[in-house]
Amino acid sequence: MGWLDRVDDQVDALTHARALQEASRSAESYALLERVIRTTTDPAARADAMVQRLSALINLGRTAEFTRAIEEASAAVRDLAEPYLHGHLNALAALAAHHQGALDRCVTHLVKAARALGAVEDPDRDTAWGWHDLAMAYSYLSFHGYALGAIERARQLGLTAGIPEETFAAPGIRLRNAVALDHNGDSDGCLRVLRDVAADLARFMHAGRAGRLRPSSLAAYGYAAARQAALGDRVESGGDGDPSRLLSHGGDSARARDMRQLGQVCLAVAAGRPIEAVTRLDSIRVSTETLGAAEPARLRSIALARAGDHVAAHRADRLAFRLAAQRNDRLRDVYIDGIAARIDHEEMRREAARFEGEALTDPLTGLPNRRRLERYITAVVTRGERVVIGVCDLDGFKAVNTRHGHHSGDLVLQRIAGVINRVMRRGDFVARYGGDEFVVVLPDTGMTEATEVARRIEGAVRAEDWESLVPGTPVGVSIGFAEVSAGSGLRDALSVAFEEADRAMLRAKSRPRAS
Repeated sequence: MGWLDRVDDQVDALTHARALQEASRSAESYALLERVIRTTTDPAARADAMVQRLSALINLGRTAEFTRAIEEASAAVRDLAEPYLHGHLNALAALAAHHQGALDRCVTHLVKAARALGAVEDPDRDTAWGWHDLAMAYSYLSFHGYALGAIERARQLGLTAGIPEETFAAPGIRLRNAVALDHNGDSDGCLRVLRDVAADLARFMHAGRAGRLRPSSLAAYGYAAARQAALGDRVESGGDGDPSRLLSHGGDSARARDMRQLGQVCLAVAAGRPIEAVTRLDSIRVSTETLGAAEPARLRSIALARAGDHVAAHRADRLAFRLAAQRNDRLRDVYIDGIAARIDHEEMRREAARFEGEALTDPLTGLPNRRRLERYITAVVTRGERVVIGVCDLDGFKAVNTRHGHHSGDLVLQRIAGVINRVMRRGDFVARYGGDEFVVVLPDTGMTEATEVARRIEGAVRAEDWESLVPGTPVGVSIGFAEVSAGSGLRDALSVAFEEADRAMLRAKSRPRAS
């Protein structure tokens, strides 16, 4: 019997393979996983190894092998009653489909992954990595709100499982958001996000925790700094925060390799060598999926403008804008075709009038929206469970929009959604009710426990570094709770509870705050 036939050895091998991938040593991980697949007789270990092998192939950019790896992993996972494996496989399959340009398949896998990962009853570190990979897939497809929600879920689960916060820093999500803004003409918005990313790294470095960041994260921080410099911002040079040093990380990751090449272009522009930047762009080849097809064209435009060739710069900028627009058009086509196919289905045709336009998720924050909230509360109360409703309203949000603009307001809402999610207990429900108002539902809870939840939310919001995101406009939260009474009709009970919670929130807002 070979050493990998023993259960303990299989577990050790799979754990080591994951650690290698976390350290951006995917080629070594792939070789180890191949040995597990060849030698193990345990179906669960084989399935896990095949899912991990797909992850390694994606990291290495070996696109030609994606289809076979997905088929083999799907066959291995199919008969296993383990939601995590199904969720993680679909998250990775979404990434693979995106790299292959199959956006319709990508969207299908995203939905399946979210459902499967959400069904895991006892989430662990593996589930956390599943949510991480789902966040990456959302990000590459430009669903930035969903990506932020998923990575916050990964961070939450990771902390519970003993994974340091830095492991799931995921600066690449906000980096892709930033460059997408720039591709569509919002350079100021791009800079605001890049500065927020830089502040995040500075926080880790100040706390002495930068050494825990994954190599791929360091490369993303490096590109964010280089891109910021290319747009004219002054960034730190020398030391651990130097963009060139950060860009050297990333191991054998294909995405990190792309960022290294494009990062050198950015740094050449920032150093006043625009012709060198253009020459570099002519000689490199990067995946259109790493930072979007428009990124090389946009960098060319910036470099040519610095060189004084404004006609050519304008031409390159228009190309970047067209490439970004084509991406948006393709996504819209995927949804139109997908919706049309579902409507053609007999059951969907019968229900189309009833459910037309109904969406259950807030696209900005990734949280459930008001409609899904109402369904959830109705179901809980109908089951006769005790439940408390909390209304959370942001303080200072109007000033954020007035002073910094609506994009910064959106970033604040996304961060607040993540903060509230992070401090809630297992089984609690969080939704965006509308505007800057969020609602939390606490099943099987009384007012005493609700008061403690309110303290946790207020403390977490107060502890956030709002100054780096929206300077000069502090953000807070006012919260009011009320218990749903079971003594009257369901609709009346819910209406009364919401009114009581809203009044309690307004009383909290009027109370003086500690400075």
